[in-house]
Amino acid sequence: MSRILCIDYGTKRCGIAATDVLQIAVHPVGTYATQELWTFLEAYLKKEDVNKVVIGHPTHTDGNAVSFMHQIVGLQRKIIRNYPDLSVVLHDESFTSVKAKQVILQLGIPQQKRRDKRLVDKMAAVLILQDYLNHI
Repeated sequence: MSRILCIDYGTKRCGIAATDVLQIAVHPVGTYATQELWTFLEAYLKKEDVNKVVIGHPTHTDGNAVSFMHQIVGLQRKIIRNYPDLSVVLHDESFTSVKAKQVILQLGIPQQKRRDKRLVDKMAAVLILQDYLNHI
């Protein structure tokens, strides 16, 4: 089997998570500046066997698309164009950042480390991917 990679896309940073090769466990990979995301993806996809990319699909509480949705769709199209063998899906990411902060707090992470927004981004990617796996 192959890994599933997840991107929690943000205008400044993107959290990344992935499954193991059996697609059972989800683990954080890291957080990358959005302008470095494509470079990371190219390197990761060369190194790891990935068959699917899940991108968080953010919406406002009223269900409307966020202002940067065109960037997410653009990323989805770019991945499909450059890696036609990969399946690329959008998955609802409602409230994952809030849930990520709660999980980090429950894990007892010290306050100094909790201030690092990169931790929230990669934890949100883990939650998106775990939710995706629970739904398939």
